[in-house]
Amino acid sequence: MTQHRNFEERVSDFVGEVVDAMGLSVDVRVEDEADHLRVVLDGADGEWFVRRKGEALDALQHVVNAVFRGEGDRGKRLVVDCLDFRRAKDRELQQIARFLMDKARTTGLPQEIGPLNSYSRRLVHLEVSSVPDMESESIGDGAVKTVIISRKPQPRA
Repeated sequence: MTQHRNFEERVSDFVGEVVDAMGLSVDVRVEDEADHLRVVLDGADGEWFVRRKGEALDALQHVVNAVFRGEGDRGKRLVVDCLDFRRAKDRELQQIARFLMDKARTTGLPQEIGPLNSYSRRLVHLEVSSVPDMESESIGDGAVKTVIISRKPQPRA
């Protein structure tokens, strides 16, 4: 428990130092959620992180993950959020994945979403994996790939 708490404090301190170096005024806290640690930024300058479709938030997410890669609880990811921007985008992406699953089911044709970064692809794959008759696959090269959502092949009788 102490080691876990120490990790959360180090993440919070690091993000606070980065934000201070940027000359921004935001409060940083870390929330322990079921499958990830959420680094939450709140405050007067929070809007700065969500401009331009959250590009600055994505950049900070990338830096935090690079610095703390391999640390913390196995299987728990670090998610940086500001003004609930990431939480809202995650919900939107999950809704799109559900819509595409319905479309794939009714048309019988695979559906494509993307290009997506690894974080977004993971959310789509998790959403699809919660539905027994559907499957997903990432295709493409590099860090940004497309996800194909389709029905699982029916077993032959």
